[in-house]
Amino acid sequence: MSEPDKRERKGREVRRVARARHALAKLPLLARGIPVTEMHSLEALEAIEHNAETVLEEIGIRFRDDPEAVALWAGAGADVQGDRVHIPRGLARHLLKSAPAEFTIKSRNPERHVPIGGNHTVFSSVGGPPFVHDRTKGRRYGTLEDLQNFVRLAHAAPAIHFQGGSMCEPMDIPANIRHLQMQYSHFRYSDMPCEGTPENPVNARDACRMADLVFGPEYLENNTVLIGNINSNSPLTFDSNMSGSLREFARRKQGVLVVPAVLAGAMGPVTAMGCMTEVLAETLAGMALAQIVRPGTPVILGSFVGAISMRTGAPTFGTAEATHMIFATAQLARRLKVPCRSGGSLCSSKVSDAQAAYESMQTLFATVMAGVNLVTHAAGWLEGGLVASYEKFVMDADQLAIMHSTMRGMDLSPSAQALEAIREVGPGGHFLGCAHTQAHYETAFYQSTIADYSSYEQWSEEGSLTADERASKVYQQTLLDYQDPGMDPAIEESLLDFIARRQQEICRDAA
Repeated sequence: MSEPDKRERKGREVRRVARARHALAKLPLLARGIPVTEMHSLEALEAIEHNAETVLEEIGIRFRDDPEAVALWAGAGADVQGDRVHIPRGLARHLLKSAPAEFTIKSRNPERHVPIGGNHTVFSSVGGPPFVHDRTKGRRYGTLEDLQNFVRLAHAAPAIHFQGGSMCEPMDIPANIRHLQMQYSHFRYSDMPCEGTPENPVNARDACRMADLVFGPEYLENNTVLIGNINSNSPLTFDSNMSGSLREFARRKQGVLVVPAVLAGAMGPVTAMGCMTEVLAETLAGMALAQIVRPGTPVILGSFVGAISMRTGAPTFGTAEATHMIFATAQLARRLKVPCRSGGSLCSSKVSDAQAAYESMQTLFATVMAGVNLVTHAAGWLEGGLVASYEKFVMDADQLAIMHSTMRGMDLSPSAQALEAIREVGPGGHFLGCAHTQAHYETAFYQSTIADYSSYEQWSEEGSLTADERASKVYQQTLLDYQDPGMDPAIEESLLDFIARRQQEICRDAA
C-alpha cells in the first residue's frame, strides 16, 4: 500500500473513532414528541380487566409461606382461605388510587435523576443472566469483573439512563453475599439511578441500608432512590421471598416493580388474552399490597411476555403475540394511572446474528410505539436471557440511541424547515455544499457506532468486519475511555465497612 493510501486509511480510522466517541456522549432525557399507539380496542381492554377481577375474586392469589402478607390482605377486606387471598372485585383498584401516576428515581448525581411514567420512556440494560459472552473468551459464567464492566458500559451508553439490577450474576462470589457486591458496584461505578437487590427480604433490607449510607436515611424517607424488581411466581402465586422483599421496599417507600414472567403455554394460557388476564391479576395484587403496606409507594405495572416453542419448550421472543401483549400492558397501565415496564431487546438467538437483530427490533419497536415507561433488558440480552453479551450490548445501545431520536419526533424549528437552504440551492442543484448542510451535518443524524456505510472496496480494505466484530472494538474502547464518576471517600468507606460487617454476619449465621 502506498504512503498516501496508508495516510488516507489512517485518516478514515481516526474519523471513525471520532464519530463513535461523539455518538457515545450521553443523550438528554426527553419527553416523547410522538404519540403513543393504542393498538387494542376499548372492548379488548375492558374484557381483560373484567376477567382479571374475576380471577382475583373467584380463584384468588396465593401468598406462599407469607402469613404477614395474608394478614395484611385480610385487614384490607380480602377473603382469606389458608394462604390463598380472594380479592373482592374493585378492591385492588381502589387501593391503587394512592399510587403516584409518575415519580422520579433519584441518583447520587442530581443531573441524572430519571422520571418514571407519564410521557417518558427510559431504557435500562440486561438483567439476570448467569452467563456472559464476548468474541474473545466465548460463553462463560459471569464474574464480578464482568458485572462492573457492564455497569461501566451502561454508564457510558448514550440512551441508557437507568441501571438494572444484575446485569450478569457474578458467579465467582458466594450466592449469600453476592448482593452486597452487586449493590456496591451499581452505586460505585455509575452515578445513574439503579435497582435494588430484591432476591429475598434480607437482601432488600441490605439494599436500603446501603442506600441510607449513600443518600442518608432522611433523604430516603422523602425520595425514591431504588426500585425493587418483584417477580410473581406465575401462575397466581407470590412466594415469601418476593412478597417479603416487596414489603421491605414499600416500608421505605422505595419503588416496587411487579413483574409476572408469563410465557404463553407454560406459566400462562396459550393465548394472548388469557396471558394478559393473568398478568393484570398478578400485578394488581402485588401493587395493591404495596399500598396496604404504605400508601403512596411508587409502583410500576410490569410484564415479561413471550411464548414457548411447542416443539422444544424453549422461550420464544419477537412474536406477533408478544407484540400484542406489550401494547396491552402499556394501555392497561395508562388506564390504571400507574407507570409500566415491558419489552426490551429480547431474543432467543445464541449469538449476535440476524435472528438476534430481528427478534430484538421486533420487541423494541413495539415497546417504543406502545409508550412503555421503563424498558428493562434493553441492551445485551442473548439466549432467552441466559447470556449477557458484550457485543450485543453495544449493538443494542446503538439502536436505543436511534429509538431516542425516533421518540423525539421531527424538529419543527425554522432552521429545520430549511426553506433558506431550498432557496439557496434552487432547481437542479445539490445540498452537499450549502450553508445549511455545513451548519447541521454533524448533528442532523445520529452517528452510529456500529453501522458501516462505506463502499464494498473500502469495507474490504479495512478488514471486511462484520457488525459484531465492529461492536467488539467499540466495547473495548468504551471500557478504556470510561470516566470514573468517583464517590465521596467517606461514603465509599462506610459502604465497604458495611459490606465487610454484613459478610461476616451472613457467613457466621450460615456456619
